[in-house]
Amino acid sequence: MEFIHELTPEMGMRVSPRLVAANQILEMSSQELQQVVASELADNPALELVETPRCPRCGEPLEGTVCPRCEQGTAAPPPEPEPAEISERREDESDFDPLNAVAAEVTLGERLLEELETMLPEDDHLIAEYLVGSLDDNGYLQCSVEDAAAYLDVPKERVEEVLRQLQSLEPAGIGARNLRESLLIQIDRLAEEGTQAPYTRQIVSNYLRELADHRYGVIASQLGIPYDDVSAAVQFIRHHLNPYPAQGYTGTHRREAAAVPLVPDVVIRQVDSSFEVEVVESRRFTLRISPAYQTLSAELERDSERYSEEEREHIRHYLGRARFFLTNINQRRQTIQRIADRLVDEQHEFLEKGAQYIKPLTRAALAQQLGIHESTVSRAIAAKYVLLPKGHVVPLSQFFTASLGVRELITQIVAGEEQPLSDQDIVERLAAHGVKVARRTVAKYRSQLNILPSSLRSPRGRD
Repeated sequence: MEFIHELTPEMGMRVSPRLVAANQILEMSSQELQQVVASELADNPALELVETPRCPRCGEPLEGTVCPRCEQGTAAPPPEPEPAEISERREDESDFDPLNAVAAEVTLGERLLEELETMLPEDDHLIAEYLVGSLDDNGYLQCSVEDAAAYLDVPKERVEEVLRQLQSLEPAGIGARNLRESLLIQIDRLAEEGTQAPYTRQIVSNYLRELADHRYGVIASQLGIPYDDVSAAVQFIRHHLNPYPAQGYTGTHRREAAAVPLVPDVVIRQVDSSFEVEVVESRRFTLRISPAYQTLSAELERDSERYSEEEREHIRHYLGRARFFLTNINQRRQTIQRIADRLVDEQHEFLEKGAQYIKPLTRAALAQQLGIHESTVSRAIAAKYVLLPKGHVVPLSQFFTASLGVRELITQIVAGEEQPLSDQDIVERLAAHGVKVARRTVAKYRSQLNILPSSLRSPRGRD
């Protein structure tokens, strides 16, 4: 027996870092992309932003303060208030200040303490004060249970019980010791209310790092589930969970979220009998290689000896990084453009006549038509919105909703009924429109549309 070294050629597939980065940028929403662009601009001196005032809705350059396409003027700033006239104070005027009679707003910490004191025995109030006082601005606990028990000279079990009570309060996720624990608390709270998504808890529990790195394919492979299930869990996390539980609360009430209009990534315009498609999100910011670094690069090619090795490495590194980033941004735009163009071709009747004319279309079928992978289509439409010709902003995924036309027809049938129609009656009306569905399917769609059963609906014209 003898040992020998032998080289054997073998072919295999490896995912390049370039492809991983391109997929991550493709999957980002507009807000996430803007954050990444801002971060890259701050870190890379070779990348430069061209400042051009643009319409926040369609991305068209503004003419003054008006968008020539949307014809929306930018609201003028409110006029400065005129200084009020101050009358001389008379000797008999009272010193009473009405503002002193207004109760100060209760802080989140004060409210938490008030609720905990009603839930806990008096001996545990000091523990509650210590834990609430150890919350940071985001609502995370900045001390361990062991440290709190040692400082207060109480059993660890008592601190754990007070912490459990604290974490049961609103906002959900308050008092968590890290992001994972906060998200899991929120997931459990939503599940108790009947709002949940499959695999969300498993993903947050075991794959938080992969989730942060947008390595959704790795998560799907590890869990042995379809990529779309991971994507659905990610959307659930984005829309229902708050990584900063204390933010969004002020005083004793939940701060009302500001009405933020949906910003479209794609705009579809009708021109005569055809439609034009434009990806506008990339027009909201114009990136380029810094002219100064372009000059340095040219000088480096002509006479590299003028620069030290460290300077040459600096120029090459940041120029390569900037070009790589711009390539990924452009590839994102081109991929979304191809998919949007094809969607418009497939759903021409939907755009022209309404939701009841939408055609059944799957991501796999569209991917096959374009010659790309199904996961690429899923990434490209994730958290993206489209402005329709009639002015509505809808998710790009709506083009794949096969049941949209059926639900639209059910809405129209119920809106036009003289007497409440049963689910079987609606099935027959749908059949008259050439749509064949089962009664239980109608019941499911009716429930999704928040339409009451016929026994609870009032005849038309009556309360």
